[in-house]
Amino acid sequence: MGIPGARGTDRAGAALAASLPAPRPGTAQPALSSSTPSSNPDPLALGPAQASRYTPLAPAEGRHGMAVSAQKLASAVGARILAQGGNAADAAVAMGYALAVVYPAAGNIGGGGFMLLRPPGKPAVFIDFREKAPLAATPDMYLDSKGNVIAGQSILGWKAVAVPGTVAGLEDVHRRWGHLPRQTVMAPAIALARDGFVLGEGDVELLHTSTEAFAKDPYARRIFLRPDGSPLQVGDRLVQRNLARTLETIARDGADAFYRGPIARTVIAASQQGGGLLQMADFAGYRPRDLPPLQCSYRGYLVETAPPPSAGGVALCEMLDILSGYDMHALGLHTAPALQREIEAMRHAYSDRRDLGDPAFVQNPVTHLLDLSYIAAVRAQIPTDRAVPSTALKPGQASAEKLETTQFSVIDKSGFAISTTYTLNGWFGAKVMAGDAGFFLNDEMDDFSIKPGAFNMFGIPGSTANAIAPGKTPLSSMAPTILTRGGKPVLVIGSPGGSRIPTIVLSVVLGVVDYGLDIQQAIDLPRLHEQWLPDVVEMESGALSPQVEHTLEQEGYRFTPHAPWGIPEGILVGGPRLGVRGSAPYYGGYDRRHPGGAAIGE
Repeated sequence: MGIPGARGTDRAGAALAASLPAPRPGTAQPALSSSTPSSNPDPLALGPAQASRYTPLAPAEGRHGMAVSAQKLASAVGARILAQGGNAADAAVAMGYALAVVYPAAGNIGGGGFMLLRPPGKPAVFIDFREKAPLAATPDMYLDSKGNVIAGQSILGWKAVAVPGTVAGLEDVHRRWGHLPRQTVMAPAIALARDGFVLGEGDVELLHTSTEAFAKDPYARRIFLRPDGSPLQVGDRLVQRNLARTLETIARDGADAFYRGPIARTVIAASQQGGGLLQMADFAGYRPRDLPPLQCSYRGYLVETAPPPSAGGVALCEMLDILSGYDMHALGLHTAPALQREIEAMRHAYSDRRDLGDPAFVQNPVTHLLDLSYIAAVRAQIPTDRAVPSTALKPGQASAEKLETTQFSVIDKSGFAISTTYTLNGWFGAKVMAGDAGFFLNDEMDDFSIKPGAFNMFGIPGSTANAIAPGKTPLSSMAPTILTRGGKPVLVIGSPGGSRIPTIVLSVVLGVVDYGLDIQQAIDLPRLHEQWLPDVVEMESGALSPQVEHTLEQEGYRFTPHAPWGIPEGILVGGPRLGVRGSAPYYGGYDRRHPGGAAIGE
C-alpha cells in the first residue's frame, strides 16, 4: 500500500537504490530555466513560457548500451540488466515490467502495445501485443436501443476492458531473444513493487490525475491514497505488495500464470462482478503476433515502423515520403517555407488514414498510400505558398485514442535495438483494478469506432474498418520506429500522444536527419500538429517566431496554442549528431515536458 512519511531511509529502499546503476554524465533530471507553474488545466503540461526554454542538456552517453524511458527508475533497471550481461531483449522486458510498477498510469501488465526489434545482422521484427476485443463483444455494445452512444461505457468500468496482451508480448520476446533467466530480468520490478519507491514530482502529477477514481475502488484506495483518503505526495513511498506477488507468480510460472492460471481467474472474477465481458477463453486464446514492419526510406535511411493495426506508421511514412521531395535542410529549421511543406504533408497523410484496421479483419490500402507514384501525385497537388483547405480532401480516419501512453527505447553493446510503445489507453485505463492482483486494466475498447458512420465532434466519420468485432485489435497511432543504414541502427525513437504520435516522431526524425540537431535537441524541439480535421494547426510555445506565424497566417493557416504534448524517448548511434563521431557509441535523449524520465547509459 502507499505509506506516507517514509522518505527513502528504510533499508530495503536503500538496498534497491544501491543495486541500481549510478547516473552517468548527462542522465540527471535537469531543471527548466523557468519555474513558473502551469496555468493550463492539464496537470502534466509545462507552462506556456517553459515549452521552449530548457536548460541545455547534452545527450546521455553510453559505452555498452543505453536505456531511455519516462521514469528514471525504469531506465536504471534497463541499464542494470545490460550491466549484468543481459541483451536488449532482457533489458526491454525488465523495463516493461518495471514501468508497470513505477509508471502505473500507463506502464502496465493490464494493457498492451507494440514492439519493434532490430537484432544485429537480422531483419527487424514487429510484435503486436495489443489488446483484443473479448469474444462476447458486439459492434453495438455501447449503443442504446435507439442507436445512440451510451456515454462513458467504453471508457470507465469493466465493460471498457479488452483482453490484455503485455505479459504475453514480454514473455514471447524474452523466450525468443533473452539471455538472462526470467527471474533475474523480473527481479528489479518485483523489488520496486515489494519494497516501494519514493515518489517524485512526475509520479505525483500522474497519481493526482485519478484521485477521485482511486477513492471509488477499494483495491486502488488502499494502495494509491493515504490512510485518511488524501492523495499521496512527493516524498511518500509507494508500496504495491499485491502487484509484487503477481509479478513473482509470473516470474515463476511465465505467461501461463497470467493467461491460464490464478491471475486470469482473479481478473475474470473481478470482471464478472463488475459487469465486464472477460472470460477464460479470452485469456487462453490470446497470442501476440509477428507482423512485417512497415518500411519506407528517407534521405538514404531505412525507416522501419508500425504496420496496421497501427495507422501511425502509415502516416509517418507518408509524411516522410512527401517531404523527401523537398530540400528541408535548405529551407531551414522552422522557417515558413519548411513548415508550410511539413503542415501540408501532415494534412494529406491524416486525410489518407481512412479505412485502416486490424489486418486480420480488413484489407488495408497501405501499398497504394506509400506507392511513390501516388506520393508524387500528392506532392504535385500541394501548393508551396498557401494552405490547402481540409474540406478539399477526402474523409480521413477518426481517432479516439488517448494521449496517455508510454515509450521506452533500449540498445545493447551488440547494436540490438528495441523501440516499444505500450499503454492502458487513458491514464490508469478503465480505472478498475484486477481485484487483489494489484494492477489496473485498460480501457482499450474505446479505441474502436463505437458507432461506424456517425460523425464525431470534428465532423469526422467513424470507420467501419475499425468497428468492434470479437477477437479484433483496435486501430492505434502508436509507431515505435528505428532508422537504419547499412543494416545497422542509427536512430531508435517512439512516443505516446494518441493521434499526435506520428507528427511527434516526424519532428524528431526531421530534427536529427534534416537539421543536424543532437538527439536531446530534437526531442526538446517545440512541435506543431495538423491532422486534417479540425482545420487548424496546433502549436507548442516557441514553435513559431512571430514573423513566421504572420507569414503562414497570410498564406491561410490558422494556429492555436496548445499545452506541450508527447513524451518521446530516443537513442542515436555513433555520435550525438548524425555525421559527428562521438566519444561513446550511444547517445540518449528523453522528453523533459513531463518530469521524472531519464536516459541512462551503460
